[in-house]
Amino acid sequence: MRPKTVGLIAHTGKPGVAELVNAVADEFARAKISTLIEKQTAALAGKRSDETLKKLAARADLLVVLGGDGTILNVAGQLGEAIKPIFGINVGSLGFLTCSNSSAYREAVECIAAGRITFSERTLLDVTISGAAKSLALNDAVFSRGEQSRLIRLSVRVDGEPLTEFNADGLIVATPTGSTAYSLSAGGPILAPESGVLVITPICPHVLTNRSIIVAESSLIEIEASERDYPVYLSVDGRESVRLKTGAVVAVRKSKTTLPLAALPDMSFFSVVRQKLKWSGSNV
Repeated sequence: MRPKTVGLIAHTGKPGVAELVNAVADEFARAKISTLIEKQTAALAGKRSDETLKKLAARADLLVVLGGDGTILNVAGQLGEAIKPIFGINVGSLGFLTCSNSSAYREAVECIAAGRITFSERTLLDVTISGAAKSLALNDAVFSRGEQSRLIRLSVRVDGEPLTEFNADGLIVATPTGSTAYSLSAGGPILAPESGVLVITPICPHVLTNRSIIVAESSLIEIEASERDYPVYLSVDGRESVRLKTGAVVAVRKSKTTLPLAALPDMSFFSVVRQKLKWSGSNV
């Protein structure tokens, strides 16, 4: 796919981003691809634009995000079901979701202009609290104790059947994309992007036999905060936490929407894992 119009969005707090925005825009101009720049990104780069993220996404064929994984999560969260294909250029540290490093932006633009990029359809989660408005997650829904230094209690059901009551510091429900984020840090497994499953990972469980459990992505996962004396907070993709009311039930299920996440032609998920985690066989 060679896009006719790309949208540029950057993490405006990263060093050197202004210069990178201008350099990437110049490369797209040389390739005769129209570029729209999100207004805060444009202001940082000394340009003028009235494009909000949603207006830009409605007009662009491809969103080029300059930042790290967190920037991509932020963009996906703001767009919700109106999400567009995303190509990430890494200005962060780890960058599991990005395609290219900032130093290789010319090669990235060349691949985009030549229509040589591929896309992985990434699972998204619908997260609803007691039937209220839903949030969309690319990585995970995280249940935590907030600032209190005590365990929380969460009753979990999968497709209506009780799984267990977790006594833990928290609980993570993650997509395959999110399996390399907080869930991995908490001891969860790495899932291939198109494995068709979700993972439930307890954070520091009180019962040592509580471990990550993998369920089909078609599952309905329900988490209930049932203990008044154990306050529970919910954060979706690292966004601001909300405190759950006693008896609130959070439903987590696969969304009908997916995120087309771009990759370079010579880049596979396993090569990214080898390089980012510095496993044997990595060229880093």
